[in-house]
Amino acid sequence: MPGDQKSSAASVDPEQLWLRPAEFRRGRRPSFSREVITEAAVTLADAEGLEAVTMRRVAARVGAGVMSLYSYAPDKETLLELMVDHVSGELAATDPPSGDWRTDLKTVAHLQRAHMLRHPWLPAALTTRRVPGPNTLAFLEHALAVLRPTRLDGAAKLEVFAQLTAFVAGHVAHEIAQAAAARSPERAAAEARYLAAVAADGRHPELAEALSAPGRPLTAEATFARFLGRLIDGLDAD
Repeated sequence: MPGDQKSSAASVDPEQLWLRPAEFRRGRRPSFSREVITEAAVTLADAEGLEAVTMRRVAARVGAGVMSLYSYAPDKETLLELMVDHVSGELAATDPPSGDWRTDLKTVAHLQRAHMLRHPWLPAALTTRRVPGPNTLAFLEHALAVLRPTRLDGAAKLEVFAQLTAFVAGHVAHEIAQAAAARSPERAAAEARYLAAVAADGRHPELAEALSAPGRPLTAEATFARFLGRLIDGLDAD
């Protein structure tokens, strides 16, 4: 069906999507809305992943025919744009920037991490260029305000935000994969034995030294904070 064919984010018209109200097809006005459709798609993705989100399954959840959904989301790529912006409404920052841009930027990253962990499909969705909708733009506006104390120009501020978002998305994807692997004690034990054998073979002295170093806190939160600190503290924003 046309709504489930693969599409590119580049084919989504941002003016039609965000600036023009959804146009209904001829005939009786539907009893559902774009928001209802988007919420149904998000619920599916949260529970079963992006692969589960098809126009047919979304239509079934809202009790509509598949064809009636196309006025709101003509294809899955458009629906994905709607989903990303819909959940971005959860990112509303209530506190104004403190003026300490490094601390504030770390807060932005922690908000993003918690947000992506609530919606594990988001890291994959963000790997494709997205057209920011109103909720996404609101959070971007906050992030740019955080960077105001720096001497970065506008383009550089946007690059920093993109770099930060990409870092968080990549880290959360890895975090989710690690959590899944940890649920298999046999696999974890096999990995430990493998690394011990590699460290002892004499061909990887640098790795052996690194593995023998004192351990650091391995909680997901501590690991994220440590990596984030390296990223942000290393930014040259003067």
